[in-house]
Amino acid sequence: MTKPDSLPFTGDPAADRLIATEPLALLIGFALDQQVTVQKAFSGPAELKRRLGHLDAARIATMAPSDLDVVFRERPALHRFPGAMASKVHALCATIATDFGNDAERVWTEATDGRDLEARIGGLPGFGEMKTKSVIAVLGNRFGVRPPGYDDVAPTWPTLGDVDSAEALATYQAGKRAKKAADRAAQG
Repeated sequence: MTKPDSLPFTGDPAADRLIATEPLALLIGFALDQQVTVQKAFSGPAELKRRLGHLDAARIATMAPSDLDVVFRERPALHRFPGAMASKVHALCATIATDFGNDAERVWTEATDGRDLEARIGGLPGFGEMKTKSVIAVLGNRFGVRPPGYDDVAPTWPTLGDVDSAEALATYQAGKRAKKAADRAAQG
């Protein structure tokens, strides 16, 4: 399995290193990746770690939800919807702590095949089908996580898994904006 030194998702070298080297940070970034830019979402884990002093799933899971909410709302807020995202991250961390022995990397390293990988990621709180496919693509394209049957569950459309540079991120985001605009236009 190849592990990149960083992922070019934030524009901040330290945050890009964190999401590549700490599996929980990567999953938290994906949890936050909705209704904000990729840069904001994947910068969140570094800021959360700075505020808490750690990214330990079990410790986050044992925090009072109201305390984590306060951490998310501290200015600048970690997300456009800090309360909802604090709840999602709390639930994600509880699942990692209890179901994966507090080791986020086990979500993918213990997957027996592509369908199992998809089920493990899709079973995480807040990870729907599109987010699951994007995580699968990042794991396969950037980390070399390709269990038997990977091709059966890998997305066939552009995802963050295709992003290998700041330029590729800009192209990906432009394509995503264009697709959303086309979808809105088609709806009337």
